[in-house]
Amino acid sequence: MTVTSASLPAGPHASLRERKKQATRRALRRAALDLVAERGFSQVTVEDIAAAADVSPRTFFNYFPSKEAVLFGTDPDRVAALRARVLGEAPGQPALDALRVVLATEARTVTQEAAELDGDPAGWLRRMKAVRADPQLRAAHAVHMALLECALTEALAERLGTDPERDPYPALLAGVATAVIRATTIFWATSGGVVPLEQLTDQAFRALAAGLPDNPAMRPASQAVTPRKDGN
Repeated sequence: MTVTSASLPAGPHASLRERKKQATRRALRRAALDLVAERGFSQVTVEDIAAAADVSPRTFFNYFPSKEAVLFGTDPDRVAALRARVLGEAPGQPALDALRVVLATEARTVTQEAAELDGDPAGWLRRMKAVRADPQLRAAHAVHMALLECALTEALAERLGTDPERDPYPALLAGVATAVIRATTIFWATSGGVVPLEQLTDQAFRALAAGLPDNPAMRPASQAVTPRKDGN
């Protein structure tokens, strides 16, 4: 799971303008995934992506700051929004509970976006695997995850009223959160989405809160899944 676009997918009551914006965002992401999977990251330009999506390069930059961002589906506004949600979610409850609620909601958004991009989690995974086979892009994705972890650390430190330079706990929580994102997203995609990503994320955080028992709720649910060979 990555931090997704700056707003949730447009619902049935969204304005025509908002629906058009979401359609353009999806078209840019789909074009970028296809082109990079076909040519390799270094052989694809912003101009190529914009042309494939039938928009101008200027329009591209209205939605994403770089070609790395379009592949990961993120932008600075979305990271800021996630930070604000971690600060404001479940007031008075443990920070781990806030992370569970925020990231389970984010997981639902990722699921919706994957369906809009491909319709099949395994198909989405195949695209992403082809994209991330590129060493340059793997490095860019590592930077993306590090920035996300940093934003979570800052939000958690503020929520807990502590200084992350003196207290390692916010960074520990943020590192655990990004580990949950990686583990649940990979399992969800390789299993063909049989267990909803939102459910996996929620159960992972509940297992953490319970002290990581040997038989948490997510294990029986996931063990019932037959691995998909095309997702390996």
